[in-house]
Amino acid sequence: MNFAIHTSFHTPRKGLPSAARFRDWAEAALRSTRRRSGELSIVLVDEAEARALNQRYRARDYATNVLSFPVELPAGIRSPLLGDLVICAPVIAREADEQHKPLAHHYAHMVVHGCLHLLGHDHIEDIEAERMERLERRILARLGIADPYR
Repeated sequence: MNFAIHTSFHTPRKGLPSAARFRDWAEAALRSTRRRSGELSIVLVDEAEARALNQRYRARDYATNVLSFPVELPAGIRSPLLGDLVICAPVIAREADEQHKPLAHHYAHMVVHGCLHLLGHDHIEDIEAERMERLERRILARLGIADPYR
């Protein structure tokens, strides 16, 4: 399998998982959907940057945990590019604490969740949400991570 996963840190790295861990979580999500290749970027940001992106692209004025930006190519063009994930480190830390989850597990969940969005999964409709959550649970279980929805 040929995956190119690029991780960049636009926020202090102290207390954050390594780039290798982010790559492992993304690869687990991609492999579970039987992809053979793909390229994506994971960017760790602070609340100000997450809020600005969320406002610009989703018209929501707050920092959210993860934003997914699937690549948009012209019709007929094939590419291994999947898109970008933007993860807000302070929001992830706060949510992990509030939900009494290990920080690394919450990061893994958000990477898996974001990757599934890049692959076309969504949770707008109940049936889509159930399908996506079932897939997330299966991927996370393979990583030794408990059901994040319990």
